Amino acid sequence: MDIKSAKQQIQNAIAAYLKKDELGNYRIPLEKQRPIFLLGAPGIGKTAIMEQIAQELGISLVSYSMTHHTRQSALGLPFILRKTYGGVDYDVSEYTMSEIIAAVYDTIEETGIAEGILFLDEVNCVSETLAPAMLQFLQFKVFGRHRLPKGWMVVTAGNPPEYNKSVREFDIVTMDRLKRIDVEPDYAVWKEYAWHYQVHGSILSYLEVRQQDFYTVESTVDGKSFVTARGWEDLSKMIVLSEELGLPVDHHLTGQYLQNSRIAREFALYYELYNAYKDQYQIEAIMSGQASEEVILKAQAAPFDERLSLLGLLLDALGQDMHGCLVDDALVEHRFKVLKSIRSEMEQPASDAQAILARQIQLQQKALEIGERSLTLTEERKHLVQLLIKSLENDQRDLILGGASAHRAPFDLLKSTFDQAVTQLEADSTQVRERLHHVFEYVNAAFGDGQERRTLMSGLTNHPDSARFISRFGCDDYFAHSDDLKLFDRHQAILSAMANLQNGITQVDSSNGSVSGDQA
Repeated sequence: MDIKSAKQQIQNAIAAYLKKDELGNYRIPLEKQRPIFLLGAPGIGKTAIMEQIAQELGISLVSYSMTHHTRQSALGLPFILRKTYGGVDYDVSEYTMSEIIAAVYDTIEETGIAEGILFLDEVNCVSETLAPAMLQFLQFKVFGRHRLPKGWMVVTAGNPPEYNKSVREFDIVTMDRLKRIDVEPDYAVWKEYAWHYQVHGSILSYLEVRQQDFYTVESTVDGKSFVTARGWEDLSKMIVLSEELGLPVDHHLTGQYLQNSRIAREFALYYELYNAYKDQYQIEAIMSGQASEEVILKAQAAPFDERLSLLGLLLDALGQDMHGCLVDDALVEHRFKVLKSIRSEMEQPASDAQAILARQIQLQQKALEIGERSLTLTEERKHLVQLLIKSLENDQRDLILGGASAHRAPFDLLKSTFDQAVTQLEADSTQVRERLHHVFEYVNAAFGDGQERRTLMSGLTNHPDSARFISRFGCDDYFAHSDDLKLFDRHQAILSAMANLQNGITQVDSSNGSVSGDQA
């Protein structure tokens, strides 16, 4: 199954494992909660979905790579303890607590979150001396003499033998204690993830027309040649920083992340072309409503893959605008909640506004620390909390400066700053809607009601930032062309049905030779 479906399966299992009866006991006892075993090629997002699951469920996550562990670090170190049995003293071997189990208890103590996930990566690469202890742990959730706390579930992951020479295949006894989920790479699913995490537009445009290059592993005379989803994501981050720093993005750089020489070179060439399109089509002019007749005619004469690149450039630029607006909107919402919570306290006679704001800052900093320690905080949420802390610190500064020169109540000063942020948000969202309108104008002028407009509509619908922006702030052009989207979805469904039918005919034709395509 694809990684998105695997994520849902894990969430379903965790929901069942956390279900309690009327007495507060887990319906499935800890030792009967089968650990989940994700088996799939490297770099397809197995670790990433575990972080997402913990963040979405609000439970902790402790991760370990089992290739780094020896029997001693997993089980604990032995020591001699003096005990008395039947009046006779004996020296008895005991073990310190496992580093892994201790990390779980540390997380509970530091975050106050009692439930969580213990994620053990590369679990099928454990050493031969550790393998028996792993079998015991998978069955009883015990390392040495120390048990995993109640409310903590075990998820494991590993690569098939063809990807990792260190893999030791589990025997039937071990596999019979696991919930096995086989995961395969899927570009359509990864694209949703890529949109959400703002993977560079050149990568998405390239892969839209060359999906076969999304994930590939080949054996060559020089060894393994491969490209993974992780490689594309890491390359994206490097491209963004290289652009900011004015550094070159060429095949020397792309080959460091895309370890297939053909794909690395072809993408590097495409990246140059992508940037050339950005200049040739004057993307900023289009979005400002100043598209020239020349760029309209150029688009009309362009081959289809160039048109897709143009649409990718427009969607990428819109996505960045919308994302910034949505971040500001979320910050305004959280600032409003803070102001609402402190208003009555701050309006009390002789209240200390500075102390009140200081407590709010401490609360947000504490939430940030807990979220980072428990891995329950997404990068987006972390960024938002940091922005909120910064805005509260600015409010503190404004109170100091304003209180010394003006005769206004502290809360009125804070509300005035908040109102300015709301006004700025309204102006920014209006500007983004206007830029979106200009993109529709250009696409209509260049392509009319053709496939390109339906591609634009589909991109706006499926991109998480644009979908949220349109839902929050509206877009008349989008709703006016909603029938295009229905037609596009219907067209895609027909193509999919035809492909499935053709596959079915081919399979029947090749099975026994009893029914051929012509006979059917």
